[in-house]
Amino acid sequence: LSGLDPAQPYFQGTPIEVRLDKSDAEFVDVIHTDTAPTIPNLGFGMAPAIGHLDFYPNGGVEMPGCDKNPISQIVDIDGIWEGTRDFVACNHLRSYKYYSDSIVYPDGFLGYACASYDLFKEGSCFPCPEAGCPTMGHYADRFKDQVKNEFTKLYLSTREAKDFPLWRYKVSVTLSGKSKLEGYVNVALYGTGGNTKQHQITKGSLKPGNTYTAYIDAEVNVGEVTKVKFLWNNNWVNPTLPKLGAATITVEAGQTR
Repeated sequence: LSGLDPAQPYFQGTPIEVRLDKSDAEFVDVIHTDTAPTIPNLGFGMAPAIGHLDFYPNGGVEMPGCDKNPISQIVDIDGIWEGTRDFVACNHLRSYKYYSDSIVYPDGFLGYACASYDLFKEGSCFPCPEAGCPTMGHYADRFKDQVKNEFTKLYLSTREAKDFPLWRYKVSVTLSGKSKLEGYVNVALYGTGGNTKQHQITKGSLKPGNTYTAYIDAEVNVGEVTKVKFLWNNNWVNPTLPKLGAATITVEAGQTR
């Protein structure tokens, strides 16, 4: 039984007989996309974990892409009716859009078990355990034999628009060079499954010998990494023509460790 942002008003905090609960089926998975308080934030979805697996994409409160210009949302590419509906309840409706995308991407929407969304963003719950990560949506039941009695909260990131899934990587860059600089470092991943755009690893002080780490959410599952592109820039013309390189770049895929 899959709950698509089950309702908060009149349901949150009520007895299990009148709302969705893990006792309703052998396996209950839930997608939470609109868990802000109803007053004053008009959150339509309930916040507490209530299933065997509870997924909180983007933290479960505000979904990327739902804060765009109201006019552009009302005059939507899918028609005025869908656009108007999205403007009124965009976060709430993301749950079914993620679910439908999950049918097309069986390897997408990996949920990382974590105590909080902040810890997930920091990378504390990365990578997946050896048993793997559950996938939000249509294929969540592939994990039903591994669920425990307690509630499991799972976090992940999504794109702003269709296609929604992202794949998480840990990228560490150790710099080489002679002098310390100010600037930024970008990395793009190339692999058997496709290539990513450039993702910023660090910005500010760049010191040769130091290692800089970032968790990036890539728009493709790159598969086996075949090449990494490294770029740095200090945003201004320096007559001494400083040079920076990457001594090592380490890439870890959350899915396969």
